[in-house]
Amino acid sequence: MAEKMSDEKSTQLKGTEAAPVPPTTGPEPWLRGTHTETPAVLRAVVHALELAQEDLRRWCGNLSDDEVNARPHGLPPIAFHLRHMGRSADRLLTYAEGRELNANQLLALKAEMDPGATRDGLLEEVTQALENAMHRVQAIRGGGLEAPRTVGRKQLPTTVAGLVVHVADHTQRHVGQAVTTAKILLAQRG
Repeated sequence: MAEKMSDEKSTQLKGTEAAPVPPTTGPEPWLRGTHTETPAVLRAVVHALELAQEDLRRWCGNLSDDEVNARPHGLPPIAFHLRHMGRSADRLLTYAEGRELNANQLLALKAEMDPGATRDGLLEEVTQALENAMHRVQAIRGGGLEAPRTVGRKQLPTTVAGLVVHVADHTQRHVGQAVTTAKILLAQRG
């Protein structure tokens, strides 16, 4: 969706008295004319990560620590999605760079569902991780996108482009899940 609804009524869930979610301002990142020095495919990935950051701040920025750790209707907590987005982007880009995962990355993977996170700590972690991912994506040279890569212990085949594009679509998938869970939590405030 190229344009997002921005009137105040669209940001408040029916039946809640919670503070409205801040409206969006301006076009989405891909329509801002930014990062023109970056090749088109890589630029699209950067724009997807920027949109992820904006959507997460918009929908999760006003949740409480308890809400980001809540599991409404058995859904994974927002804390998981925020950790997973940044940490999986790091793992995928490590493979794109032709390296194997290190011990710290594997430990971080195992801790993605840990309880007790704070909203501010999570948002800081995902913001830093996505910023780092954007720099790493922009460091990739366009001509190397077809270079073969492998993923995981099974050494599954892919390419640099496959990994980089997957960073964008995987991140957006988890943004959607985090936003949906946030909407459920906001509706439960009423």
